[in-house]
Order: sequence, then C-alpha cells, then structure tokens
Amino acid sequence: MADKLLQSLSRLGELQPVDWLRYMGFMVWLLAAIPLLILPLVALEPPRPGAIAGWWAGALLFLLAFLHPAVRLQTRSPFWKRVVLLAVMSVAAFAVAYFTRSGIGSLLAMVVAALLPWMLPALLGMAWVASLALIFGIWVIFLPEGSWLLALIFVLMNLGLTLFPFIASLLALQQVQARSDLRRVNSELLATQSLLAENTRIAERVRISRDLHDLVGHHLTALTLNLEVASHLTAGKGKEHVDQASSVARLLLTDVREVVGDLRRDDQVNLREALQMLAEGVPELTIHLEIPEHLSQTDPRHAQILLRCAQEVITNAVRHAHASNLWITLESGRDGVALRARDDGRGAAELMPGNGLNGMRERLRELGGRLEISTGPGAGFHVRAWMPLEKMA
Repeated sequence: MADKLLQSLSRLGELQPVDWLRYMGFMVWLLAAIPLLILPLVALEPPRPGAIAGWWAGALLFLLAFLHPAVRLQTRSPFWKRVVLLAVMSVAAFAVAYFTRSGIGSLLAMVVAALLPWMLPALLGMAWVASLALIFGIWVIFLPEGSWLLALIFVLMNLGLTLFPFIASLLALQQVQARSDLRRVNSELLATQSLLAENTRIAERVRISRDLHDLVGHHLTALTLNLEVASHLTAGKGKEHVDQASSVARLLLTDVREVVGDLRRDDQVNLREALQMLAEGVPELTIHLEIPEHLSQTDPRHAQILLRCAQEVITNAVRHAHASNLWITLESGRDGVALRARDDGRGAAELMPGNGLNGMRERLRELGGRLEISTGPGAGFHVRAWMPLEKMA
C-alpha cells in the first residue's frame, strides 16, 4: 500500500504546470457546479426555470470549451480557434454569473484568466483580463439594487480575482520556457561536446600517425638501407644474419606504414550519436530521426555543419512553428548528401529568414551547397540542406 502511495506521489511530481492547470481548472468547475445544484434548494425565492436552464447551459458550455483539444494544444492550435474558445468560456462564465445573480461565474472567469498566458500573447491576455473585470462589474448597474459604487466594487473585486491567476500562470509559463531553453541548450552543448571529443580523438590519431611516419618510419628506412649496404660488404654466416635483419627491418617498415595508413583512414565522427543527444534535450517536441547506417559516420567539418543545421531547425520548430513533431532525415544521392526536415507546425504565409537561417545558408555555401525552405499557413516548415558529394571526401 505504501509503495502504491509513493508511486502515485512520484507521478504527481512528474506533472507539468499545464497539466496541473487542466486538473485544477476542472476542479474549479466542479466547485462551481455544486452551488448550482444547491442554489434552487436554498434560494429565498425559487429561481425561474429559464434562469436554471441559463446557468446550466453556461456551465456545460464552459466545460465543453475547456475540454476542447485546442485548449490542451495551446499555441500549437490556430490563433482564431484559441480566441473563439476563450470567448466562449468567457461568455459562458458571464452567463452563469448573470443567471445566478451571484459571484459563481467569477470562479470560472479565474480559470479563463489562468489559461490566457498559455494561449495568447501577454499583452492581449492583459487586455482580456481587464475586459473580464469590466464586464463582470458593469452589469451590476442594471440590477434593481445596482449602483455605480457597487459596480466599481465588483470591477475591482473581479480584477483582483482574475489578475492573480493570470500573473501566476504567466510566471509558470516563463519558468517552463526558461527550463526548456536551458535543457535545449544543454543538449546542444552535449552534442557539440561529442563532436569535439571525436575531433580530438581524430587529431590525436593524426599526430600519432605523423610521429610514427616521421620518426620510426624514417629511422627504419635508414636502417634498411644500411643493412642492404652491409649485406654487400659481408660474406658467409655474417651475411645470413645481415640479410635476416634486413628482412625483419623491411617487414617492420611495412607494418609501420600499415598502422599509419589505418590511423589516417579512421577520421570519421558519429553524427547519429550527436543528433540523438540533440533530440533528447527537447521534451516539448517529438523528433523522428532517420539516418542510414552508411551516413552515420561523417567527416568532422561536415558533421559540424549538419549538426548546426539540425539545431536551427529544432529551434525554429519549437519557437516559431509551435510544432508537435519534427522529422529529420539524412539521405544521399548521385549528386550529394541532403538533410531534410519537416514539422507539423502552423507554418507561415511569408518566410522571413533570421540570423539562424542565414547562418545555415552561409555555412552550406562555403562547401558549394544550398539551403531550400518552403512553408505555408498550416503546412509547417520544410527544409532541405544539400552538400555536393565531390566535396564530402
């Protein structure tokens, strides 16, 4: 029993702030629904059937809008859909307040205020909060006992009720974004570190091969030549030993040359491993990697450029496209090697390349390659970074 309780608590600790927001929003709706059930029983005057139908229609409409998938997707859903859902929830909350003639609808307005930072820009969210406070306060004037003073009190009260969850959600969103950026930067550093370690290994092997060739190889060559001369100057049993030593020296020189050749040939880095490290550091995006086995090993310079291209594509998919999935494929053809990437984000009507995309284009141009980008509203981003084969050696 204790183990199950600990497992449940550990799962609660893994919940993200947006998950807590969804669960607490549903709980607030339940807390608002309970008074709606009790109100007809305790009211001094029995409410009209039309009023009961009105507040339940508002409560159920609010719940349907709150449970819509676009609310869960947040900024990954179309802007117009987010605005419509928030407007429906706001009107539904006001309907509950209007038909019950109470502050029950303000509870639902608090849920709307908590959702605003996750679904709209901060300035627009602030304007929305102010509008909610005004609407929920001014209508009091039209009540029989209403007055401007009472309306002002209601405006200030609702402004405080909605402003607090809005600011709390805004701070939580900033914390989540900062943590996500930190994790993504850390994964980029790990991937770069992996390539640097591979480059260091290659540089060390080259240094060793150069030392073997310049020192041991030259001395063995001189020894072989001297033994060849000694072979012509000796006779009898001494000549046999000189010939045998000359043969061993030539074999040793051949072995040294083979070792030097092997050390120089092993100058490839593992691009697949670096890209996997990069993908693991982006929890808000599911990255699908397709890297053929024969392309996973790449020379350091091109691996570095391909890694930088992948970093920029991932950053674009998270910050601008607001995608849920990203597919990165490395493929080769007769004319070159290409890194293809596509996401399921919202895309853009007009492409405006920033410093990142311009940097990708410049790096590829240095190797005779090119960068192709296509996008459209709701079509995501499609990127193709191409490099010629003849410069991949």
